[in-house]
Amino acid sequence: MTPSPRAADGPLTPVYRAVFCDLRTDQVLDVLPLTDTKFDDYIGKSGSLSATVPLPDAALARRARAVLVPGRTAVWLERGGDIWWGGLLWTVSPACDERGRVQVQFQAGTFDSYLDHRVLATSLSGTAVDQFDLARLLVAHAQEQPGGDIGIRLGHEVSGVHRDYSYAYSALARVRELLDQLAQLDDGFEWRVHCYRDAEGRRAKRLQLGHPVIETGAAEIVVDHPGQVLTYNLPTDSTVQANVWIARGDSPNTDQSQESQPLTVSAEAPQDLADGWPRLESSSDHSGVTDTGTLSSLAQAQLARQREPEMIPEVTVRLDGSITPALLGARIRLRLRDLWHQDAQDRQYRIVGLAVEPPQRTKAETATLYLEGL
Repeated sequence: MTPSPRAADGPLTPVYRAVFCDLRTDQVLDVLPLTDTKFDDYIGKSGSLSATVPLPDAALARRARAVLVPGRTAVWLERGGDIWWGGLLWTVSPACDERGRVQVQFQAGTFDSYLDHRVLATSLSGTAVDQFDLARLLVAHAQEQPGGDIGIRLGHEVSGVHRDYSYAYSALARVRELLDQLAQLDDGFEWRVHCYRDAEGRRAKRLQLGHPVIETGAAEIVVDHPGQVLTYNLPTDSTVQANVWIARGDSPNTDQSQESQPLTVSAEAPQDLADGWPRLESSSDHSGVTDTGTLSSLAQAQLARQREPEMIPEVTVRLDGSITPALLGARIRLRLRDLWHQDAQDRQYRIVGLAVEPPQRTKAETATLYLEGL
């Protein structure tokens, strides 16, 4: 591993390196310098990378133009030799200012964003299939089509929850949509594409599954304010709270000569009303769902998620070696003591998102952690 440079009177500065590869073969195309780099990753949604490639001369401009091809170039971000982020280049924006200086900005999405651009190639159906096997079946189906294999590795873990499924080709459903819909069922799971370096030192991406949630790391991480925590924000949002959830699917009617009405079911939490809460209603649409049992499961699962006010604490910390993107799903203990928390708060959370800003000349390396209460 290349040693990190040391400031004259400061600690080691981590070295970030962007490796650009062919998406389908992972063959290295080039390594380019980056500025203004920001990246994030999450459980439950795609992460992103944005950066700028400065182009001080014609040679570097030719190299950048050859490899920055949206839709077919993979981007791997390394920190000190470790994989910290991986994804697919989606947008490229070359720009020139009034002084003739040229640079190119780009944005990439984590590899799971590729599944937003894949549609089932045929109808699929089955009964009593473990939901993890079904998730792997969907990803394998996408990678089995000509040109569709981007090297996502599949595991063998099981959830113990079995599902019947029927996906019609005519619905033109996207693979990402089907995975999310499956995960959101009652007693569902979490999934993401985890990027890492394998035992042979190769760049790797794997479908990571967790039931009911993804959990990583054996040891609890502890952060304090004052201390490693630089800033925090602890919002509580009741605008998304609901104790009645209405889910709407598509009409099960296949007779086009008769009027069709969308299938609609509701789920309620009567205990909340008995405890004095006002009736709070919300709804969701589920395209392609025509089965009452499936729609009821989606409504129950959504109600369970929304019965309490939404709380997504975020804390910004100095990166000191204990926090890495591999800890998505890990437990963290947040200890706060200040004017708002005069009686010290000591609570456990799970890390569900992480956004990193690499060090710059006037700013230290920091990470913002997005947390979920336990």
